[in-house]
Amino acid sequence: MELSNKVAIVTGAASGLGRATAEELLKRGAKVVIFDLNVEQGKAVASELGERCVYAEVNVADEASVQAGIAEALHAFGAVHICINCAGIGPAIKTFGSKGPHRLDIFKTVISVNLVGTFNVLRLAAEAMSLNDPLPGDGERGVIINTASVAGIEGQVGQVAYSASKGGIIG
Repeated sequence: MELSNKVAIVTGAASGLGRATAEELLKRGAKVVIFDLNVEQGKAVASELGERCVYAEVNVADEASVQAGIAEALHAFGAVHICINCAGIGPAIKTFGSKGPHRLDIFKTVISVNLVGTFNVLRLAAEAMSLNDPLPGDGERGVIINTASVAGIEGQVGQVAYSASKGGIIG
């Protein structure tokens, strides 16, 4: 896909892999919508990256929040062509340690953000992409990339929730 003037949603783009992905897309001519919960950092990054980048406060695990973020992307740039899911959390907690068993609420939160959030964003981005005219040749309307981790194949001590979530993304 030619990236010039294509619109990309990048989750978790206020920092880390998401930010690096947003920067690379911009270098290649795309427009970027940063989806992140960190308002201060998200706005600062969008401002720093320039006029072809906007920030949307989005909780990837919340349907209404993602729908609002996609609406912001459509309002700002008119379409969604690319979705790259980088948002994720990964607290280091053993299944059982000196403080007792891994808290179930923390496990559920990690699964909700990393796995359910990835699915939530991709399904709603796919809906937005279905509105695009097909590209000549292959009929492509968009592309979705979900990032995972080697931890999804081979987790380490203290990564039970993170490994489970990334294993779910890998499939």
